[in-house]
Amino acid sequence: MRTTLNNAHCAIVSLLRGGRGLYVRWPARKPEQVLELYEFEACPFCRKVREVLSEMDLAYLCHPCARGSRNRQRVLQLGGKMQVPFLVDPNTGRTMYESEDIITYLLDTYGPGRGALSRMLGPLNTLGARLASAVRPRGLRVQEAARHRPPPDKLLHLYGFEACPFCRKVREVLHELDLDFLCHNVAPGSARRPALQARGGRVQVPYLVDENTGTALYESEDIVSYLQRTYG
Repeated sequence: MRTTLNNAHCAIVSLLRGGRGLYVRWPARKPEQVLELYEFEACPFCRKVREVLSEMDLAYLCHPCARGSRNRQRVLQLGGKMQVPFLVDPNTGRTMYESEDIITYLLDTYGPGRGALSRMLGPLNTLGARLASAVRPRGLRVQEAARHRPPPDKLLHLYGFEACPFCRKVREVLHELDLDFLCHNVAPGSARRPALQARGGRVQVPYLVDENTGTALYESEDIVSYLQRTYG
């Protein structure tokens, strides 16, 4: 019963966002080096950026920055203030705060460019993202036990996409455990879907790969249980 309610709650967030991040809208020019995003799951401004990354079919290295995260000090060192989202693009040497600036940069640099209508609707988009975060404020704080655990040697890999409610459940726990991970966006229309098929045997998300333990899992509940058992 609890699992069913949790899944329904996650699905409400996707409905509130009108399917943003549900499919690839602007296939991007792939950067040589992976983009890095400092963010946390419940942040409405971070949500807007993640949605665009999913819609552009761009992978990114997620550095969770929930309260209590070790990554918050890193943001301060790199940018001069603790604020998220914070984007690092090693391909161009650009670093930036502000969700609207990041979205414009991503579309102008790797996509078709950002249109005037999208810019004009920015405040409305922010309002909708705030509402979604208010409905499900998960991923806000690092679990106490995780604060004292050293990070794993190798990055975790998560295949998913922003609008998937089951992927959201996994991302929330990754943030609460303060685990950096490489997010492989595989929304419908993604060029990475054949790679997921080849690696896991089927196109289904979420799919977690942990090279530290040699574990690969589908099914959000199984992944959450594994993460809590292994890193919680």
